[in-house]
Amino acid sequence: MFKNIINLFFPPVCAGCHSFLLSNENVICTLCRHNIPLTNHHLNPENEAFKKFYGRIPVEYTSALLYFHKKGIVQELIHNLKYKGQEEIGTVLGEWYTEDLKDSKIIQSVDEIIPVPLHKRKLRERGYNQVTNFGTTLSEGLNIAYNSNILVRNIYSKTQSKKTLLNRSDGIDTIFDVVFTEKDHNKHFLLIDDVITTGSTLEACSHALLKIPGAKISIVCMAMAHS
Repeated sequence: MFKNIINLFFPPVCAGCHSFLLSNENVICTLCRHNIPLTNHHLNPENEAFKKFYGRIPVEYTSALLYFHKKGIVQELIHNLKYKGQEEIGTVLGEWYTEDLKDSKIIQSVDEIIPVPLHKRKLRERGYNQVTNFGTTLSEGLNIAYNSNILVRNIYSKTQSKKTLLNRSDGIDTIFDVVFTEKDHNKHFLLIDDVITTGSTLEACSHALLKIPGAKISIVCMAMAHS
């Protein structure tokens, strides 16, 4: 009843296009769901996201759910997720990708899901890690443990969205570190993030995780930048 009253005065809108949601719609409207650019990476293990890390890091599997275009639906979703407190977007995308990934043999071999961490200061400023809901939803749907403690960010840095590949790569290997014990040896870790752009952040996180003896890395993200 209370929710209905709230919706009467503040009707929910689509996180992608800001049109009013119908009663049977949740977070993203039907039209945006229909028009949203899917990568279908899960259907091709040798996809472009996987190839992005050739010669950089050894990965078992890499995929993203959506294509990220400037001024597109996905950019709006990620912006609202990161900067407008709409954490439920991560939940919806996690539910969506769970359906695509649940039959993957490689994903079934994963031991833990690891989010790209925020620095403690950034976490205080934003109030949440934008990939948490995405990761915990995948964890529940795929029955894989979620571990947000093993990977840590040592250095606070401002947003990298406007930095060049060269600048982004400069010194990034010092940003992340890993805290582990013997029980973490020989595990397959699924590293998750919001958007694959240059891949520098994911590469640095992977280098940190590969300090663990016997570690294997896979990567899954909400979106991948696409020209």
